[in-house]
Amino acid sequence: MIRMRQIKLPLGQEDFLKDVICKTLHIEKEEVLDILIQRKSLDARKKENIHYVFEVDVSVRDEKRVLRKSASRDIFLAPKEIYQFPEYGKMKMNGRPIIVGSGPAGLFCAYLLAEHGYRPIIIERGDKMEKRMQDVLKFWETGKLDLNSNVQFGEGGAGTFSDGKLNTMVKDKLFRGKKVFEIFVKHGAPMEIMYLQKPHIGTDLLRDVVVNIRNSILQLGGEFYYSSCLTDIFVEDDRICAIEINGAKRILCSVVVLAIGHSARDTFSMLYNRGVSMEAKPFSVGVRIQHPQEMIQYSQYKTLDKRLPVADYKLTYTTESGRGVYSFCMCPGGYVVNASSEERGIAVNGMSYHARDSKNANSALVVNVSPDDFGHHPLDGISFQRKLEEKAFLAGCGNIPVQLYQDFKNNISSSSFQKVLPVIKGRYQFSNLRDVLPDFVCSSLLEAMPVFGKKIQGFDREDAIMAGVESRTSSPVRILRDDTGQSNILGLYPCGEGSGYAGGITTAAMDGIRVSEWIAKQYAPFNSN
Repeated sequence: MIRMRQIKLPLGQEDFLKDVICKTLHIEKEEVLDILIQRKSLDARKKENIHYVFEVDVSVRDEKRVLRKSASRDIFLAPKEIYQFPEYGKMKMNGRPIIVGSGPAGLFCAYLLAEHGYRPIIIERGDKMEKRMQDVLKFWETGKLDLNSNVQFGEGGAGTFSDGKLNTMVKDKLFRGKKVFEIFVKHGAPMEIMYLQKPHIGTDLLRDVVVNIRNSILQLGGEFYYSSCLTDIFVEDDRICAIEINGAKRILCSVVVLAIGHSARDTFSMLYNRGVSMEAKPFSVGVRIQHPQEMIQYSQYKTLDKRLPVADYKLTYTTESGRGVYSFCMCPGGYVVNASSEERGIAVNGMSYHARDSKNANSALVVNVSPDDFGHHPLDGISFQRKLEEKAFLAGCGNIPVQLYQDFKNNISSSSFQKVLPVIKGRYQFSNLRDVLPDFVCSSLLEAMPVFGKKIQGFDREDAIMAGVESRTSSPVRILRDDTGQSNILGLYPCGEGSGYAGGITTAAMDGIRVSEWIAKQYAPFNSN
């Protein structure tokens, strides 16, 4: 096929893509056999000339002749971009491989292993998707929290209740990311994620995709244990030999993948007590901030043209003291959600449906924190998060504490909303977030907001709604692993965001694939044992 780059089409003219291709290649329409879009991005830098930019692969009748006629650097033979699973190793496993956690890292690791005959067992402390959805909705409506089935825990992981954002800046020379997208599409995700510059699935569609991936793993010989929390590991001669579930059931094994997610605080503590090497790592804390989506739309495009996609943003700032302040997990047309997973603690996150059609945009607005702020013991970051979440719980009397930006500046509790009205899943209450967050976080946010207001018109409007506390931006812990993917305990494979090796759905899924490769290079498929 022929790769063509920098095909520019005005807004609303996307249907003329084939015409532009034929004109550029100097061929007739009937000579085109197939068009495969590789990338579609929106260029809105010049507001008077907003347009789409396409990169496509084109199959034509006489490829060699067409390529000879072209002198453009943006027209060339399309490279082969195919993911390859490694050749199997020869060691035999003692028992089936066990994957702890069914978030993106765990699911994709399990899928690749199942696809190649390893028949993995996936243990998940939460419930399967159908029951988990009921538990989360009940929590948002009543405030009654299920400690093991909530926004953080359960099939699909924390990313299930998010925007389902899939873009990543990670270099992908081995095409693991492309494999991730192919698996998503095979299981019901929109085909457009294969080529959009900023792909997302949305929480509503992602739930069905996760269930479909689960069913494929089952058909390939995998097995799921729900409501099954990892409570202990057993080691002989520095090698994993068994795990314990729910303080009772023991399973013999020689391979365990730790895809536990960033909120498995009790599991981190257990692993530390069992001698697993880990370290504290930097993360970020702050608030969720809401603005009218229409305001973001106009600021980004200078028009409210309905043909344009729902606008997002990305903001960064470095304070005079050197602190990084930035937007994170931006949810266009989304919801702020109560994402708590512990009693007497409040943590918030953002979520969007595929249509991104709520009236508000929201984003985390967070400040970098490091072990110098909270301590260098491997578990000190967890303690720091927990203290903030406990303060948020008290400030909101058990509900999400919310505050207008003008009152945050003035260090007083809010008493009423103004033009911006909240879009929140879960109960909320007016409070003063200055009583929740450390002074250095508050001062950093206050320094950054006017700067952000110059970048996005209205961002620092006084009635913007802030909610707290955003504390689960990434794992506060990194479980160390060597060049073979194993921890200091052989057979134990740290994986994904919770172990400190990813930062979102796609990177977590890619790390799950990477870990499946490490396992395959060493061990023969279970079916051959």
